[in-house]
Amino acid sequence: MTPLADVRIIAIEQYGAGPFGSVHLADLGAEVIKIEDPSTGGDIGRYVVPEQHGEDSLFFETFNRNKRSLSLDISTPEGRAVFEDLVKVSDVVHSNLRGDVPAKLRIRYDDLKHLNPAIVCSSLSGFGMTGPRSAEPGYDYVLQGMAGWMDITGEPGGPPTKSGLSLVDYSGGLVAAASILAALHAARRDGIGADCDISLFDTAISMLTYPAAWQLNGDFEPKRTHHSAHPSLVPFQAFPTGDGWLVVACPKEKFFRRLAEVVGHPEWPDDPRYQDFAARRENSEALLAELEAVFATNTSEHWLGLLRVAGVPCGPVNSVAQALRDPHTIARGMVVETEHPYFGTVRQVASPLRVGSEEGRYRRAPRRDEDADYVLTKVLGYDADRIARLRSVRPEEER
Repeated sequence: MTPLADVRIIAIEQYGAGPFGSVHLADLGAEVIKIEDPSTGGDIGRYVVPEQHGEDSLFFETFNRNKRSLSLDISTPEGRAVFEDLVKVSDVVHSNLRGDVPAKLRIRYDDLKHLNPAIVCSSLSGFGMTGPRSAEPGYDYVLQGMAGWMDITGEPGGPPTKSGLSLVDYSGGLVAAASILAALHAARRDGIGADCDISLFDTAISMLTYPAAWQLNGDFEPKRTHHSAHPSLVPFQAFPTGDGWLVVACPKEKFFRRLAEVVGHPEWPDDPRYQDFAARRENSEALLAELEAVFATNTSEHWLGLLRVAGVPCGPVNSVAQALRDPHTIARGMVVETEHPYFGTVRQVASPLRVGSEEGRYRRAPRRDEDADYVLTKVLGYDADRIARLRSVRPEEER
């Protein structure tokens, strides 16, 4: 049995952040039933290009494997009735809508506890359900700017730069997943559910971590660093080599001693300019210039071979294609396959969550409303007459 085989989640989700959180729970065995609004064509992620066809896309596949789909407009009396029946037999209602929308849709804990006192209601929004921006939409790119990330990313003197990935969205999804599991544990212990009011803004601010503490408690001003250098540890950054780039990290004194041996300067650890963290930070310009000159004399493969043998933390600066072909990526089972009726065999990255020794199982993302019969008959136990009545009130395009 998978770790979350006894968990059922109703997911009113779209795009990336919300689905990224719930896909990991689905990969761990939770039954995730996506509620897709027929008036909007379902999850907007179905229509993201490139590699998009009809109501399917590889973007959607990435965030929605192992889930089920039910087309349902919960703003109508008929749709609301089905939704409320689902709440009675589920553990979690998970949404990623604007912060003021859960109240309007009546999907908060206070709105649903009369149906199921142990229901967990997770809202992942841009700015949360409270505060002056709660009614505003929030997207990853905007939040990377607002939270100060772009101000400290990129080369000194260059323009503000976002991460190459939607890290606020993905981090927010994982925060929501962790909150759901904590609230679910408490609900099963105490019989009482709760709201999980998660915001992408809070997530992005919280990830400022120690630079925030330095700024809040002193005169430290976080700023961009040359070659993506660590703000305080030296050396800890990317270096150009004779044919590419590599990253070297020395977060412990022993690593610096080993690095000095590898690059032919065993005297460096005894040099007062480089003898400890503080000295190397004070004299970083001189030390980094010497290291850059050394690394430029040979290939990345040459230096990485020597550094790995010496036990110095290091790695190549890979392209995405190179990262996906890395032997360790393959050995860890991080590329998995599903079968799709249009795209054929779809290869995608696996969830990094590991529980026990059993390998994860992956099923393609659902077509829109693909699981209506399963949900209405197996989950809710509706008879044929009730199902027929429900289908008779659906919009023509949904029949």
